[in-house]
Amino acid sequence: MQDAGKPLMLSLEEQNQVGLRVSEAGQALFFSTRDGHELKRIDLPLPAGAKVVSIGEEQPGSSLVMLGLSNGQVMIFRHTYKVTYPDGHKTINTALEFPYGEAPLTLDEEGRALEHVNLSATDDALIVAGSTGPQLHVLSITREENLLTGETDTSQAAIELPQMTEQVKAIFVDPRQQWLYVINGRAQADVFSLRDRSLNGRYKLLEDASAEVTATTQLVGGISLIVGTSKGGLSQWFMARDTDGEQRLRHIRDFQMGTTPIVDITAEQRRKGFLAVNAAGQMGVFHSTAHRTLLVQQVAQGPGVMALSPRANRIMMEEGGRMLPMTLANPHPEVSWSALWDKVWYENYDEPKYIWQSTAATSDFEPKLSLSPLTFGTLKAAFYAMFLAAPLAVAAAIYTAYFMAPGLRRKVKPVIELMEAMPTVILGFFAGLFLAPYLEGHLPGIFSLLLLTPLGILVAGFGWSRLPEAIRLRVPEGWESIILIPVILLVGWFALSMSPHLENWFFGGDMRLWITNDLGITYDQRNALVVGLAMGFAVIPNIYSIAEDAVFSVPRSLTLGSLALGATPWQTLTRVVLLTASPGIFSALMIGLGRAVGETMIVLMATGNTPVMEMNLFEGMRTLAANVAVEMPESEVGGSHYRVLFLAALVLLLFTFVMNTLAEVIRQRLRKKYSSL
Repeated sequence: MQDAGKPLMLSLEEQNQVGLRVSEAGQALFFSTRDGHELKRIDLPLPAGAKVVSIGEEQPGSSLVMLGLSNGQVMIFRHTYKVTYPDGHKTINTALEFPYGEAPLTLDEEGRALEHVNLSATDDALIVAGSTGPQLHVLSITREENLLTGETDTSQAAIELPQMTEQVKAIFVDPRQQWLYVINGRAQADVFSLRDRSLNGRYKLLEDASAEVTATTQLVGGISLIVGTSKGGLSQWFMARDTDGEQRLRHIRDFQMGTTPIVDITAEQRRKGFLAVNAAGQMGVFHSTAHRTLLVQQVAQGPGVMALSPRANRIMMEEGGRMLPMTLANPHPEVSWSALWDKVWYENYDEPKYIWQSTAATSDFEPKLSLSPLTFGTLKAAFYAMFLAAPLAVAAAIYTAYFMAPGLRRKVKPVIELMEAMPTVILGFFAGLFLAPYLEGHLPGIFSLLLLTPLGILVAGFGWSRLPEAIRLRVPEGWESIILIPVILLVGWFALSMSPHLENWFFGGDMRLWITNDLGITYDQRNALVVGLAMGFAVIPNIYSIAEDAVFSVPRSLTLGSLALGATPWQTLTRVVLLTASPGIFSALMIGLGRAVGETMIVLMATGNTPVMEMNLFEGMRTLAANVAVEMPESEVGGSHYRVLFLAALVLLLFTFVMNTLAEVIRQRLRKKYSSL
């Protein structure tokens, strides 16, 4: 291949069987990656007397290539690989296509050599950029199709930008055709707005005055720039809004590969990873989102031109006239401790955040695999469920076991335990389709109900105690709780019937809008309040049954002995019975918490499954269990997403294991402490 001239670019096709080499002599050479023999050689149709000076590729994953010529013109072509099966044998047919015609496009009217070029193409627009010394040349080409005749009209227009004084080192066009990045001087980046045709800002890329930029590239998607320095450093930059709301080029993260200058950087075509080669022939493998340095290894005696296959599993490097084929095993680079648990500054975000978003519609998507919002959502759902269930279940268990008449207890306890047989999918269905919209329409009544119910019970109890004994003694001892049933029903009817009136008096007719507009609190219909009520209802039977058994199992001799010594029933309950039963009550709470943490169907159907880290009662959440249930059927078996879902299940298992172990330790200590009673 040495007779083809000095290489400017290497590329590999999908199957890693054919490579492309473009040289400064204006030749495109297709070769076999197995033995390096030549498959096809194409002489590019260069104008007479013109030479190839520079080369630029569109963002990683695109096969569009642009050559900068010595006469101020550019030539654009696309390399294609079509697979056919003649006579049952697989054949890869290589070709070059000229989507904008074989005739070069003129960038510099004065005919000066284009030292750096780059382009960005969409279905109806093309922007090409080049530089001659410090001078920029940008050309916009648009296509408009006549819907009636089907004819396509093409127009060209030069984009005039403020000129610079520093020598240009590299040019990159944003794929959205919004920004033009110009690396110039020792370590400076000028960012131009192609829409406003103005300078957005001049940014200093390095703090060290003795270092300079030696290599740059775009990551897949074209949003991020990777900058290599003369001291072996690598940094990631992209546009993000500052505190004033203005788009600025922001420094995101750094990598280091020795102290030798970086000479070449190649980005992966389907992930946010990249490879770098330094002047000493060392190659480094990195991943931007995970902030990982995966490999640094000596691969050559010096710098060379490098190509990375679309699947990022094969590397081809030409160094000193030799082809160096390499295999790369790098299956899950996007997973790291920081990517799973720390805040990460993702592309198109203005600051580091905890985000779970495992898939998207575009191939250049940056996976966001933070388990923090899922773990937070799990604890949030369990907290609100236990906030409702724990007091009700424990109080009911104490009353049933200690105060209730045996005959009534034999009827009440089986009914409450029968609640546990209710399928959680039915509860989730009910909560999502009925309870959530009902709560949204009756918010004042619901909060009034939560406030008035305990007050109504206290008032009813106080009034009952003031009635004459002749009336009170008509109710057998231990059956007094029956009287509370009409009280609770009356309070509930009153609170809910007053809901629209309260909404009109205090909240302008719509409490939800008042919460959103006046308080600035986000309100989702399927929120933590719905989950707390539905999942609390599901958890109550577990806690109640175990706690009731623990209280009822306290030896009768302890109770009678305390009463015989002059203690009141309440003193006996609080200082003898509850202390003796505390290990069992604590176990009931821990089992209830474990049930709440592992619940799937209710949180799946009643939360909205939004992975946010907000303790807001009116916002939803996504839990670990629900996330596994939702995304496991859609994940690629063996992929990073698939493995992270298994990791999420393991986190859930470890959490319940640690909680149960801690609960058992505390239970044993309580049992030992109060066993002498």
